[in-house]
Amino acid sequence: MSREIQLVNKWGKRLKQARLAAGLSQKQLGIEAGIDPGVASTRINRYEVGVHKPDPNVAIALGKVLKVSAAFFYAPEDDLADLIFRLGRASAAERRAIFRHLSHIEGPPPL
Repeated sequence: MSREIQLVNKWGKRLKQARLAAGLSQKQLGIEAGIDPGVASTRINRYEVGVHKPDPNVAIALGKVLKVSAAFFYAPEDDLADLIFRLGRASAAERRAIFRHLSHIEGPPPL
């Protein structure tokens, strides 16, 4: 299996993980993300099984509905995806504590 196919499959599995965590059906998720109600369920199903991968704008809309950063879907490693998912669910105080805990690790330079 090619790396691209593996990433598409991971993308779909992560979408399903986040959808189930949010307690939404495929149709509900699609509609809330702005997909036509007549095709919402089929479209989300196609994303989840890896037949199709949405464009970045749709991924962002799905992430907003699911309360997770779109980066979660694209993370190449499962542990990184898990951190992104959890960080997105953390309160502001929890995020500050996490960043204090990681302060000894060099971050990217400021923009």
